[in-house]
Amino acid sequence: MTYLTRSPWILHYDASSCNGCDIEVLACLTPLYDVERFGILNTGNPKHSDIFVVTGGVNEQNREVIKNIYEQIPDPKVVVAVGICATSGGVFRECYNIMGGIDRIIPVDVYVPGCAARPESIIDGIVKALGILEEKRARMRQPDTGKKATGGETV
Repeated sequence: MTYLTRSPWILHYDASSCNGCDIEVLACLTPLYDVERFGILNTGNPKHSDIFVVTGGVNEQNREVIKNIYEQIPDPKVVVAVGICATSGGVFRECYNIMGGIDRIIPVDVYVPGCAARPESIIDGIVKALGILEEKRARMRQPDTGKKATGGETV
C-alpha cells in the first residue's frame, strides 16, 4: 500500500438491509480486523470521502438518497457494494419495494457478495477499491485516451 499518496476515507451507507452486513462493516473498524492499518478512515461526510460503501438493496425511499450521496462525493470515487442485497437485492429482491442492487442507480466498482459478508471479504473489497481509486486518479491526471471503463470486480 506504499503507492497511496494519501489516506482514503470511506463513507458507509445502509440502504435497506437486515443490518448483518452493517455489523460486519463495523467489525472491520475494531482492533481485531483494524482496517485503519491500510490508512483507511471512516467519515460521515460525503464531501470528504473517496470510497462509498453501500449495504442493502435499493427501494423507492432510498434511491434518491443514494444518488445524492454519490453525486456529493468528489471525483475520483469508488463504489463498493457489500452483501448480496447490495449486489442483487438478495433475499428481499422479490419484495414489492426492492428495486434490486445498487448498480441499478449508480455505477459499482467492487462487489463483495455474502450474507452477511465476512469482514475479511469486506477488507479485501476495500483494498481492491484502493487500487481502482489509484487507477482513476492516474487517469484523471492523463489526457483522455478514449478507453471505456470496465465493469465492477467481484471479490
